[in-house]
Amino acid sequence: MEKNAKSIVEMARGAILERINYEMARVMDNILDANTKPTAKRKLTVTLTFTPDDERATIAVNVVAKTTLAPTNPVVTSLYIAGEDGTGEVQAVEMVPQIPGQTSLDGGEQEAPAALKIIKFA
Repeated sequence: MEKNAKSIVEMARGAILERINYEMARVMDNILDANTKPTAKRKLTVTLTFTPDDERATIAVNVVAKTTLAPTNPVVTSLYIAGEDGTGEVQAVEMVPQIPGQTSLDGGEQEAPAALKIIKFA
């Protein structure tokens, strides 16, 4: 009988290696994502769990490939408290780079800022 020695990651008809490669692609996508910190550490963990039967004749092998990715960078904005909006309610308005309606040097016009919808519970 000829031996066909393989690595454990080549077992399961290549499914283990396929899972590792799938998670590795996720790591690469996360590294290339401009919304993440470029120097953040990423992790790929492969866990192999071996469960032999009572006679020690067969071993069930459970493989999990798991990634720990860098979170996306926080999104930052600023709000102004605009006081009452005529109804006695406080209004928060998002800060915009220019005065609404003002034309910029490139010819674009600044849109009106978004107002935060404030819901009060009784």
